Amino acid sequence: MNTEWVDLLVSGEMTVLGRIASASNLTVACEVTDGDRTERCVYKPVRGEQPLWDFPDGTLAGREVASYLVSDALGWDLIPETVLRETGPTDVDLGAGMVQRWIHEAGRTDESTPRDPVDLVPDGAVPDGYRAILHAYDHRGDPVVLIHEDSERLRRLAVLDAVLNNADRKGGHILVDEDGRLWGIDHGICLHSENKLRTILWGWAGTPIPATDAADLAALVGLLDDSGSSLRARLAALITDDEVAALRRRAAVLADDGVMPLPPEARAIPWPPF
Repeated sequence: MNTEWVDLLVSGEMTVLGRIASASNLTVACEVTDGDRTERCVYKPVRGEQPLWDFPDGTLAGREVASYLVSDALGWDLIPETVLRETGPTDVDLGAGMVQRWIHEAGRTDESTPRDPVDLVPDGAVPDGYRAILHAYDHRGDPVVLIHEDSERLRRLAVLDAVLNNADRKGGHILVDEDGRLWGIDHGICLHSENKLRTILWGWAGTPIPATDAADLAALVGLLDDSGSSLRARLAALITDDEVAALRRRAAVLADDGVMPLPPEARAIPWPPF
């Protein structure tokens, strides 16, 4: 956990840059300032959330923060620093919400390869280093293939999604920054107690989990079993007891079995996939 970033997001003076119109819930691009330091961030006020019938407890903002805490406890740093703060921007009164470090994405450098870790390519044109996930047709009726990168960095994100029970891992929720680091964002519908895993990262379904990841998951189980751990206390303030227990069970099964889950028979992939 980068405590300097966390402190800045919690207590810095925040001002609005503009609304992100493509988001399904109210999402605002902001700047946050403390002294001479100014950084960009994403702000999702609780009052801008659209209620979901199958996620009736807590808030989407709380689930985003809880997901970040799990990633941080694993030591995987796959989710940008994410906090809850009680006050919104100084120039627009939107109230309490989630604030997350903005990821500055890298530009495409090679026109012969897909821009993103997840992409659509013409049927029969899957590039080396990618896995085919779904055969479909585009808006013109041409056959296409949904693909994702076959890399260790993306595999670990797939493991994290299985732990978090991510119900909405789309291609647009996976970013690569200017330093080449991969990040996952948009975790508002994670951590349900029932199995709701929907993801485009099924390329490793049924394959072994790397031993180092399994060891990290076992350590996470230990933290969740410890009634005095700060992680358990912080999660309890954000999600229900049943959801914390389910998180513990998922981590334990993945650590003990060492195998990635298989997709369910229906609704395995979020739609649209980007």
